[in-house]
Amino acid sequence: MPEKLLNQIPPDLRRLYTKAGEAAQRENPDYAITLFCQILDREPGFFDCRRALRIEQSKKAAGASTGFFKKMMSGAGASPQIAKAKMALNRSPAEAMAIAEQVLNSDPNNSYAHRIIVDAAQAMDLPKTAVMSLEVMVRHSPKDKGLVVEFAELAAQTGGEASASAERALDELARASGFDPDLVQAQKNLSARKTMDEGGYAALEGGGGSFRDVLKNKEESASLEQEHRVQKTEDTGARLIKEYEARLESEPDNMKMIRSLAELYTEKKEFDRALELYARIKNSSHGSADSALDRSIADTTVKKMDHQIAQLNPFAADHADQIAQIKVAKTEFKLAECQQRVEKYPTDLGIRFELGQLYFEAGKISEAIGELQKAQQNPNKRIAAMSLLAQCFAKRGMNDSAVRTLQNAIKEKPGFDDEKKDLIYNLGCVLETMGKKAESIEQFLQIYESDMSYRDVAAKIDAHYAAQ
Repeated sequence: MPEKLLNQIPPDLRRLYTKAGEAAQRENPDYAITLFCQILDREPGFFDCRRALRIEQSKKAAGASTGFFKKMMSGAGASPQIAKAKMALNRSPAEAMAIAEQVLNSDPNNSYAHRIIVDAAQAMDLPKTAVMSLEVMVRHSPKDKGLVVEFAELAAQTGGEASASAERALDELARASGFDPDLVQAQKNLSARKTMDEGGYAALEGGGGSFRDVLKNKEESASLEQEHRVQKTEDTGARLIKEYEARLESEPDNMKMIRSLAELYTEKKEFDRALELYARIKNSSHGSADSALDRSIADTTVKKMDHQIAQLNPFAADHADQIAQIKVAKTEFKLAECQQRVEKYPTDLGIRFELGQLYFEAGKISEAIGELQKAQQNPNKRIAAMSLLAQCFAKRGMNDSAVRTLQNAIKEKPGFDDEKKDLIYNLGCVLETMGKKAESIEQFLQIYESDMSYRDVAAKIDAHYAAQ
């Protein structure tokens, strides 16, 4: 079971992953953790999802109390969950991993749970997943020679972003313990892999890349690779910011670096500095017609507003009013900004779908209908646009149009994922509103027969048969 990328997982899980990411951005780690775990239950090899889960687990732990009772409960190696995971390890590594994640949801540094993750990941051929847990274990047990060597050896095999952390761990242990042949060998192995990664030789070895790639500036490549880590340590982020700021004087036209610096400031919640840098790109010849840049500016501004809400004093007498005021400003900004992007990129149907969605949320149904009808022509947005368009018709009381739109969308939608369930559910609701009880129950039954836990389908079916 090799580790998978986002484009290798089913569409319904990709949508769930997006929803989880949005929950994380809204500083709602509990909901994000729940969604990430649901995804990993089905796709344990989805590495980016597990890495994002680690971040949210850490956020949740940072916001929790750290009293004596919590310390006594965390790290309990004999806990029932750890024992259960150990028992499942040989029979079902995926099940053991899922149980261990439940422990990490409340205690992200639990070494017993991370050890189970490592063993299960290696049994399932998920080396990057194993390396990630080993890195956490080494961080808390830096003098454990066996653990450090295990981490370094696996990092040498997988290459990539954990190599720097493994190198530091080996160096620190070597300085503390003196000459050790095992540590020296581990350093040599790691150094050899690092040379291949940084020089591009690993890509050549696998048949990809070119010698021109090998000749690129190695130092810049390594730095730019680091910034794309989802889980950055504070010192790495600060170092990159310091490095890029210093280079701005000698490389004022390096727009790729400036954009990377803006992203780093955004992650540090220094939104004003990030927006200054984006504006610098915008005012250059490189940013005059860059829709991705426009979207980054908009997203950063929205994150700034969300951060303002999070910073409000919850005990203030006007707390609710302050939140409402910022939310209104955020809605107005998102709508105005998206309108500007539509005017600038009138043929981008993805932006038109986004505008239609914002119009719908703002209660501007007529405007939403116009944009969504255009967005239907985008194959990637067609089903979603039809679904929202039907909701617009229903809001206007045009139930016949809503039914036809939903029926057409259902015909075009293959499979039976959450998106199709949503279409069928909405069709059932519209038919119910029209008084077509039998037809609406037919729709709900389709969902009930495959997933009775979907929304309130079970309650609707139970009520129907109880009435009979």
